Amino acid sequence: MTKSELIDRMAAQGDLTKARAELVVNCVFDAMTESLQRGEGIEIRGFGSFTVRPYKPYSGRNPRTGQPVPVPAKRLPFFKVGKELRTLVNGSRGYAITGGDDEAD
Repeated sequence: MTKSELIDRMAAQGDLTKARAELVVNCVFDAMTESLQRGEGIEIRGFGSFTVRPYKPYSGRNPRTGQPVPVPAKRLPFFKVGKELRTLVNGSRGYAITGGDDEAD
């Protein structure tokens, strides 16, 4: 699902105009982004939680030349799925589990 598909679905289910649904979606995403930028966690019961994980600097490798490259310390968002969502997704066994392109056959 893309952001525009989410907006369309919210507009249809919430009896909203697309402009109002887009404003709501953008508001939610902006609030979540700002919270993560401040280093705060986000917990949505039944869905999952977002946290920011710090990573130490390390020495990487340029794949083209093989030369070592210093990688600076960074903070990245991390999502942990909630129990209810995990159960719902695992319960939908009617869908095929694929590891790649279905149309290649």
